[in-house]
Amino acid sequence: MEEDTDYRNRFSSLCFINDHVGFQGTIKSSANDFIVIEINEQGQLVNRAIDEPVYEISKVLPEPNNFAKKPKLDLHNLSSEDGSNQEVNTLTRCYNGDQHHQSDSEKEGPINDRTSNCEEEKSDLLSSFLDEKTNELLNRFACDIKEKWKSKNELIEPSPELSLGKILDKNQRAILHSAIRQKFPFLITVGKNSEIVVKPNLEFKELCHLVSEEEAFDFFKYLDAKKENSKFAFKPDTNKDHRKAVHHFVNKKFGNLVETKSFPEQNHNAGNPNIVVTVRFREKAHKRGKRPLPECQERKVVYTAFTLRKENLEMSEAVGCLAIKLGVIPSDFSYAGLKDKKAITYQAMVVRKVTPERLGQLKGNHFDIVIRNLKNQINDFANLRERISEAIENVQNKGFVNYYGPQRFGKGRKVHTDQIGLALLKSEMVKAIKLFLTPEDLDDPVNRAKKYFLQTEDAKGTLSLMPEFKVRERALLEALHRFGMTEEGCIQAWFSFPHSMRIFYIHAYSSKIWNEAVSYRLATYGFRVVEGDLVCSEEDVDEHFPSTKVHLVTEEEESANTYAIHQVVLPVFGYNIQYPKNKVGQWYHEIFSRDGLETCRFKVPALKLNVPGCYRPILKYPHNLSYQLMGDRDTNVEMEGSHTHQTTLSLLISFDLDASCYATICLREIMKHDV
Repeated sequence: MEEDTDYRNRFSSLCFINDHVGFQGTIKSSANDFIVIEINEQGQLVNRAIDEPVYEISKVLPEPNNFAKKPKLDLHNLSSEDGSNQEVNTLTRCYNGDQHHQSDSEKEGPINDRTSNCEEEKSDLLSSFLDEKTNELLNRFACDIKEKWKSKNELIEPSPELSLGKILDKNQRAILHSAIRQKFPFLITVGKNSEIVVKPNLEFKELCHLVSEEEAFDFFKYLDAKKENSKFAFKPDTNKDHRKAVHHFVNKKFGNLVETKSFPEQNHNAGNPNIVVTVRFREKAHKRGKRPLPECQERKVVYTAFTLRKENLEMSEAVGCLAIKLGVIPSDFSYAGLKDKKAITYQAMVVRKVTPERLGQLKGNHFDIVIRNLKNQINDFANLRERISEAIENVQNKGFVNYYGPQRFGKGRKVHTDQIGLALLKSEMVKAIKLFLTPEDLDDPVNRAKKYFLQTEDAKGTLSLMPEFKVRERALLEALHRFGMTEEGCIQAWFSFPHSMRIFYIHAYSSKIWNEAVSYRLATYGFRVVEGDLVCSEEDVDEHFPSTKVHLVTEEEESANTYAIHQVVLPVFGYNIQYPKNKVGQWYHEIFSRDGLETCRFKVPALKLNVPGCYRPILKYPHNLSYQLMGDRDTNVEMEGSHTHQTTLSLLISFDLDASCYATICLREIMKHDV
């Protein structure tokens, strides 16, 4: 396994509670080596629940940019018919001899049922409303724009424009607006006091960097036609990163109007499939008109429960993708926790109008994990089979320290998510922005853009350097460009992130403090339950029980050994919790003083963030644990023999964990080795 020095440094303070030697191995060699399946409240694995649909996501799909400005399109009923290839032949001859790619909108439904009379009528619209000279100027203007783009010469500022004069009749203006956009999708029209002005469509040019000119041409014609129940398809594509960029472009620019999906092309090669990015109009929301009061009162909240299967995908990416597909926002989803990216995970999800208290409930998670390249610890020559058996039995009987796992703190090496969270808690908004945009020691476009920002604080310039797929960074930079790199501007920039992401950084800091607190608690008092400890007598507690269930251990209870170590809980800080009344409580206050939080109320009103706090048991146990030794070909093997044979062995281990527990932390205790 490739060693992560940064990981070791960050988790060097984490202690072990078992005294076995452990062993070495590699996890997450592939997604199939780390399978996570949620356990619902009925104790069932959610992937086996027959009454829940499974929504599978196994490709990297776009993250939404819910706060990006969306362009408004002029869409008129009088011109809702999509144009045919014949309609644009005149124009294509002046700039492109290629044949147009046919979209789904041209293949399906009423759009395909055009008559030649209708086509001739539409193609003659411009001639009907524009005199010969103006019509000629329009065609020349269109050709000039295309020639400049083909020659790769940037258009000068301000952008060139052409006035078609004033059209006093409103209906005629509406027809002209749409007719021009249908014939010249790379142009846009704007109205100025009855005057129609034509300009280059820079979004068309931007799309041409991702797809062919003919695809961009058909896509913008599709948008302007606005045919309900119609679809548009880009050309099949095997490049995942390229498809991702197309998803990002469409959803960023037109996400309020359309949604995108990816489908394998029919008769595709399973080993290297062609994936088709399709676009369709979102369903129209019901207009909010006045209605009788009884009907309003009868409306019921609707929600959908389902199982999400994802592979090699961050939870934020999966939720963002689903939000775009379903026409909702990420906060409409509820789920119990973040699952590993490099894994196959099954997770219960609830979407839409359900209160937070009723969402995201689960009993725990089931793990099927393969640990490869098994070998003894350095300078340990004992029998490896015995080491593995000893380690698993110890953790099964004695448990493990319930630390937050590394995925809680992000992947950054120079800046960690907990540092950003601390800055937000202290209302240091500018510092938090700079931390978020701090580059790693890598020479790639993303980190070069971040380095440029820290040197110049030029949000606009950085935006031009930041790759399209870095949606979060681009959303932040767009807000900074609009509001400025001031304290207030940075506050507005943080609102380009959804609430769940803003609070995530503060949770990362609180998790780091909790990890340090439990290490201090065990180093100070060991496994004795002492006066001033906080305990919860209920079984199977998670992080979400109220303070009324927390008890402060008395001197008499310490002497009588009333409580066991697995009942001890420590607070995850917040404004609604109590702290231990012993050295651990003093430690919390010293840490807050160290980090400048002496007066912190654990609320950030400027970002609408509240941190009530909770309690977390310091020890946990795996349940239903089983294991099997395997060779490279998944056959049972004997452990005796040389180290040459041992390095080829693998361990399949299965167990259940309560909610909010981390399998990587359990494995760390078993192996006595960071994983």
